[in-house]
Formats: sequence, structure tokens, C-alpha cells
Amino acid sequence: MCGIAGIFSRDGRLPPTAAELDVMQGALAHRGPDDNGILLSGNTGLAHTRLAIIDPAGGVQPMSDAGRRVHLVFNGEIFNHPELRAALEREGCRFRTRSDTEVVLELYRARGERFLEELNGQFALAVWDERVQRLLLARDRVGIVPLHYTWHGGRLLFASEIKALLPLVPRPEPDVEALDQLMTLWAPVPGRTLFRGMHQLRPGEMISVDRNGMRRRRYWQWDYPDQGDYLAGSPDSLAEELDALLADATRIRLRADVPVAAYLSGGLDSSTLVWLIRRATRAPLSTFSVEFPGSSLDESHHQDALVRTLGLDHRRLALGGDEILGALDQAVWHAESPLFRTAPVPLGLLSGLVRENGYRVVVTGEGADEVLGGYDILKETKVRAFWARQPRSRWRPLLLRRLYPWMNLAGGQSDVYLQRFFGLGLERPEQPFFSHLPRWRSGSRCRVFWSADLRERMREDPHDALAAELPSRFFDYGPFQRAAYLEATHLLPGYLLSTQGDRMLMWHSVEGRFPFLDHRVVDFANRLDPRVKMHVLEEKYLLRRVMRGRIPDAVLRRRKQPYRAPAPAGLAGAGGADLRDDLMSAESIRAAGYFDPVAVGRLLDKMASGRALGHADGLAAAVVLTTQMWHRRFFGDGADHFRRVPSRAVQGIGKAVTGDGG
Repeated sequence: MCGIAGIFSRDGRLPPTAAELDVMQGALAHRGPDDNGILLSGNTGLAHTRLAIIDPAGGVQPMSDAGRRVHLVFNGEIFNHPELRAALEREGCRFRTRSDTEVVLELYRARGERFLEELNGQFALAVWDERVQRLLLARDRVGIVPLHYTWHGGRLLFASEIKALLPLVPRPEPDVEALDQLMTLWAPVPGRTLFRGMHQLRPGEMISVDRNGMRRRRYWQWDYPDQGDYLAGSPDSLAEELDALLADATRIRLRADVPVAAYLSGGLDSSTLVWLIRRATRAPLSTFSVEFPGSSLDESHHQDALVRTLGLDHRRLALGGDEILGALDQAVWHAESPLFRTAPVPLGLLSGLVRENGYRVVVTGEGADEVLGGYDILKETKVRAFWARQPRSRWRPLLLRRLYPWMNLAGGQSDVYLQRFFGLGLERPEQPFFSHLPRWRSGSRCRVFWSADLRERMREDPHDALAAELPSRFFDYGPFQRAAYLEATHLLPGYLLSTQGDRMLMWHSVEGRFPFLDHRVVDFANRLDPRVKMHVLEEKYLLRRVMRGRIPDAVLRRRKQPYRAPAPAGLAGAGGADLRDDLMSAESIRAAGYFDPVAVGRLLDKMASGRALGHADGLAAAVVLTTQMWHRRFFGDGADHFRRVPSRAVQGIGKAVTGDGG
């Protein structure tokens, strides 16, 4: 990964300056510590910070074509760049570097806007085409790489992270309705950010801007076929096809001019990828993981089984609650968001261990659950849809006990809990968010802490906002596919690949690669009958068939365990005293304006009493604390560190090139 930024002055009256671009790229230095550069071309400027992975000597950006009329800044990797290069050379194209960046540039020149459809990769990019005076912005199909933009003073500003936009915006403000969406839906709706007036490209979206305005187009969308149009074939033949696709997706993600490592959680997904990597290369493989000693969340004993079987060079980062609490503020800074839970923090610290050991690329298993049917919420949806056909049944909801053995759902009291929690929306299973209502209600309990002033400013229901983003075909999908679509298009890019993915990796300048999110794998899996993905209540049924006899049975048969990290329980102890007295004091809560200080005080009293916190209380504690951190970092006293520049800054700062000078 790298960092990109730029400015497009629509009418040309306020062209970008080198000083502005220098400040923008400075805010992205952690994304690209190896090199940086800026380009000025009339009413447009581009900036880049580089993490050198492919062709370290030749892939310098911004990059221009030989005629110095088309210019590119690019963040990410194109994994099929050798094949694209060969095809372009057969068409007469000549290359000056070995980089995938130049392949993207020349493919655009050869194909125009349709070039995106040929890219197999993870990327955010900006092309400034002087020939037609047009800026093009695009993001990869599933939303692995971020790209944000805002209009200010007749100019379009864009950057990999919002912190690179803030120095050019006089008074940034929080978007409280997007914050309400976060509290309810676990992420703002696609395209929205937590900063007022600042937007994010949707996955698979392209935006083109010129003097006539802005045009947007989706070049790829998540979709499922009609019933009866699923892929034909036996489970064994489909497993063979999936095996071949995953093997190739993994193989091409090992392409790099630097060593590649892997994350190993001890679950089926990461174990699959590690096995495929070992099959694809004879080179030694280093793997990394976190462990939580003494916690029920620790998975190190599952990791050990695969380490022994495959002879891996494995390193672990042992973390407790104090270490997680101590790094929480830095995680919020990189995430640019409050956190629902502490899970991102260990991943951010783990990327530091990867970097310390000389690696800057890791292969990781995110996306397998969304693509191949692995989440408990998909099982839950199947059970609840079955229950909804006979809502008065007493035994149908008892199937939910099989899904969540850790919830201690035995006894008569649990029957009442099952009815109240999982029975939500049972009377209308056809509604679009039927699958997610129990989860979202759990998260939305944090909203009881809102201040009265903030409640009055809420104008839009979060569910309505997300419903407006749904495609018309969504209502043709069955319950399982609807649930999977929401996971894949909302939670995956909005939280897992951003707050818990890209931002935590880039904290220490590490690039993650995701074979399960290769668009060929996604397109294949989306055409599968849901019963092949989840056989009755056996998740990732087809993937398990692929991996039979390859990995230890204990890993193969292991139930899905969602990745979680210890909650900020240390907030109640001596180690959390400074945070309680500072960020969570009644004075600080009142000054920020998001929460009711009395309600927060009651939560703190409950924590101090030593009573066990329920799930909702744990979520609330994390959300209140990290929202206060987020506010201070981006809008309060902590925002003073942003290096502001006037809109007519003096040029000449930074390593700049002009449009006619390459």
C-alpha cells in the first residue's frame, strides 16, 4: 500500500500549490515511508507517499506516460500486472519500468475508462488526463483500499485518509448522523464518513471530474443469481474449481520484490492460505499472530497444530488488557473513527511486530466468511427464517443454542432471552434487514448515552439511510443471500477492511493481501447455491471439502470463532484512572457534547463497583471512551497538530515535478 492525495480546481481560478500537496503527503507519511513526490499540472496537483513493493527502483510516483500528458498516483497492487504487460506489449506498447504502476498507466491509455475491468488487484488511484482535462478516481471492487474526497472552495480534494484533507479545510466538523449510523449499524453507510461533507468512494466505483461537473459509475457490484441459475456440478467438482481459483489467487499475491509473510489465527481461513503458500513456493514462510494469555479468546494452541504440521517460522505477540488500553488512542488516530470494540488494537500492534522482523507484506484471510458462508449470523438467519414459518413453535428457537454454546443458553430463563433477543422482527422475515436486527439492536443500545442536544440533531434513521443504498435486485435474494450481501457490502468494507484492516496495517507501513477477495473467487462463490456454502448449519462447507487431508483435523473441524480481543476492563482499575479523570470526566463529556454525563457517570460507577459488565455495557464503555479520543484528536485540543496551510500557499516546498517535465 501507499498514500495518494491531490487537488483538482474545477474552474482553474485557485490552482493547487506545492505547499498544499506537501502538507497532504506529510499526513500520509506512515503509509509510504520509502519515497514521496508531487506533481503540478495546471489546475491539478497529485501527491504520493510510497511503500516500495514492486520494482523499488523504477516505480516512483507520480508517474507520467512518455508523452507527459497522462499522470497517475496509485495506492495498492495489481496482481495480474505481468499478464497485462505481456498483452499490452503484443499491442505495441513499450515499458520503461517493471512496475505495476506503469502497467495501470498504459492500460488506461489503451482502454480508457474500461481499463478498471481488467485489473485484478486492490487499489485506489487517480489519473489526471491533460488531453481531455479530466481527473478520474477509482477504488477496487470490494473496498480493500480507501479513498476519500471533499469539495471545498470550488476544488475537489482527495486522499487515502481523511487526515490528509483536514489541513486544507478551515473548520472540519463531525457528521453526527454518520456517527449514529456507526452506533446502530457498526459502520457509516457506504460513501459516508464521520466527517461532515467528506465522502468515500464506494467499492467498485469510479468518479470522473472535469469542468462540467462530476460523474460516477459502478464498474463492479456484488450480486447473486436467480434461484435455479446456480453453478451446476457435484460438491466434489465445485470443490476442485474452488481449489484451483484459490491456489491461483494466492500464487499471484506472492508476487513482490520483497519477502512476503502471513497471518495465522489458527482458524480454517488462515490455515488454508498458509497451506496454499507452502504448496506454491519452497521458500521458508514466516507467520505472525497475537495471543491473549489466560483469556478464553486466546487461539495459540490451534496455531501450534499448524506450525508443527507445516514447519512454520512463527512469531507471536502476547497482549493483555493493559497493553490494549495503552494503545487505544493511537488506534483511534489511525482508524479516524471511534471503535465498537478493542479488536483493531492488537492487529495494529501486530503489524508493528511484522515490520520489526523485516516484512512489509502479509497474506491474510479476511473475506472468506463473506464469500464462502462462514459467519454465525448466516446460520442464525437460517434458523430464524425457519422459526418465522412457525413463530409460536417452542422448539425451533432452541436450535440457536447450537450456534452460541458460549452464551450459556441453558435453562428456562434462556428461553425468554431467546424469544426477546432473536425473535426481533420475526413477524416480518421479508424485511430487508431481518438478518441483522438482533445484532444492530445490541449495538444501538449505546445510543441511550447520547446527549439531549445530539438527539435533537438526528434527522435520518440509520436503517433508512442504508436501505437507500440497496440495489433493486436485493429484494430478489433469499434470506441467506440478503444477510451475506449486508456483511459483504457494508460491514466488510466499512469496518473489517478499514478500521480493522488497512488502517491497522498502515499504522506500521505493512501491506495486507487477501486471496479470498480475488474477484474471480468472489464471482465464483456468488454463483454457488447457498446450500453448498453452508450445508444445513455447517459453515464454509465447500472450503472444508477442499482442505480435507491437508490440515490437521482439529483445525478443519473447528467451529468458527470470531476474532475478538479483551474488552477495556482495565478502564475500571488503577491503570485507567487517568482516562476516567480526563476523557470520561463529566466536564470532558459535557464539553465534547456527544454523551449525557449523568448516564456515563452511572456506567463508570458500575465499572468501579466490580460488578461484571454485560455485552452492551462493554460496547458502551469502548464507544464512549474512543469517541472522546476521536473528538479530541480531530476536533478538540489534539487537532492543533494538523499543519494548516493557506489556500494560496507559496510554491516550492517538497519534491515537485510539473506536468510537462515528467
